[in-house]
Amino acid sequence: MRKQWIFGGLFLCGLLAGNTKAEEKKNDLPDKATVEQIICRVNDYWQTNQPAEQWAFWHVAAYHTGNMAAYERTGREQYRAYSEAWAEHNQWKGAKSDDKLQWKLTYGETDEHVLFGDWQICFQTYVDLYHLDPEPKKIARAREVMEYEMGTSRNDYWWWADGLYMVMPVMTKLYRVTRNPLYLEKLYEYWTYANEIMYDDEEGLYYRDGKYVYPQHKTLNGKKDFWARGDGWVFAALAKVLTDLPAEDVHRAEYIQRYREMAKALVRCQQEEGYWTRSLLDPQQAPGRETSGTAFFTFGLFWGINNGWLDEATYLPVALKGWNYLSTIALQPDGRIGYVQPIGEKAIPGQVVDASSTADFGVGAFLLAACEVAKYVDRQ
Repeated sequence: MRKQWIFGGLFLCGLLAGNTKAEEKKNDLPDKATVEQIICRVNDYWQTNQPAEQWAFWHVAAYHTGNMAAYERTGREQYRAYSEAWAEHNQWKGAKSDDKLQWKLTYGETDEHVLFGDWQICFQTYVDLYHLDPEPKKIARAREVMEYEMGTSRNDYWWWADGLYMVMPVMTKLYRVTRNPLYLEKLYEYWTYANEIMYDDEEGLYYRDGKYVYPQHKTLNGKKDFWARGDGWVFAALAKVLTDLPAEDVHRAEYIQRYREMAKALVRCQQEEGYWTRSLLDPQQAPGRETSGTAFFTFGLFWGINNGWLDEATYLPVALKGWNYLSTIALQPDGRIGYVQPIGEKAIPGQVVDASSTADFGVGAFLLAACEVAKYVDRQ
């Protein structure tokens, strides 16, 4: 009995210590007005310096997923109008070819690469705009492309980690509109294929794609190489999917389990300053600050706490460290977001990433994180 009491007492002490740590961290929370001021400062800076009329390829479209979150949070009409102007400029399409015989699914930046996921992320914003004003033209192309794709026998559309963020939320968003069960069936089928070629069960993380799988590929120090932004795309994708996935979906528990596995893995590799390095398990591969992966992780962690999927005592200190980095180091005085690794697919030794390094997709990720922080503050 004494041994049972001692172990029980140790467990209780550990639990109380964890709760105390979380309560102490809550004292570091910014107020709602501060977070919303940051959202507007960042987004106003970006939109002032970037025209809405840009193509619908992945990096621009990723910004718009954050812009729509900022609109939902603040209600600022100019944010909605900015995304609407972008969508109109692109005719509510991704890649624009109408000749299905020419449609391609391999990597490509031309209008024939309709089935390549980097041209499909724009559909997320089109669906969001549709919900605000349900004109069929806004999602007509999204439905045409995705339903054509689902009518094929292929399941290998998502062969790189980024692609999960680009397209998984498209499937659940379109399901909400159409109630067509094929969207959820194919979502799981394509996700299963991606898991088979990229997911590491031992580490709870995703390789960027099949060519980075250990031991065929190693870091310079001989370790497994998990690219931060790649895992950020996946972690954020799972949060967005679970937001729209119906409670009765037969695979819901699997998505939740994978989300939690990733969250647990990410805690272990956060740096003291609050960021995650570009190679998650080998900080020396490409040391130093990086914002895009950190922003996606911070978004995903706050989302899990806000929705009851992550234990607050365990994960709030980690999430707040991420936000502290984003809001005091990545955020520059003029509203620019710095330390964003440029477009790429891996941690590159010697690559310079500094306060002047910014990009549209990094701003979008920052806005997602900031909006989720604001939701947490609302609950306090």
